[in-house]
Amino acid sequence: MTDEDSFHANMDEYQQRAFAAQSKAAQAFGRLLDLAESRDSGQTRHIAQFLAATYDGSAFSFDLFDLRVLDIAISDDMLCCLDALRWGRADLYELVPDGDKRMQAVIAQWRLRPIST
Repeated sequence: MTDEDSFHANMDEYQQRAFAAQSKAAQAFGRLLDLAESRDSGQTRHIAQFLAATYDGSAFSFDLFDLRVLDIAISDDMLCCLDALRWGRADLYELVPDGDKRMQAVIAQWRLRPIST
């Protein structure tokens, strides 16, 4: 195998992994967004904060230790989202219908404030 063949094989694997992560994250992000829009529990504020951090990480923060206080299914969805962010193929909010509008509404609904710089 030449260096060029190896390079193309690695790129194919990279693209397959990125596509798989993005596909899973689209479903996970949608579930989290639905919860943030429709529920009001102690966990929901953490979900909204996480979503805001994925929407604009320079304006909103999320404490990763909060993953410990969430139901397993919720934290698993968050980890799927983080994996898709790692691959950097698309902004997560772009993977769901009306994602930008819905994210702005969640930020307003939960009165999330940008971090001070």
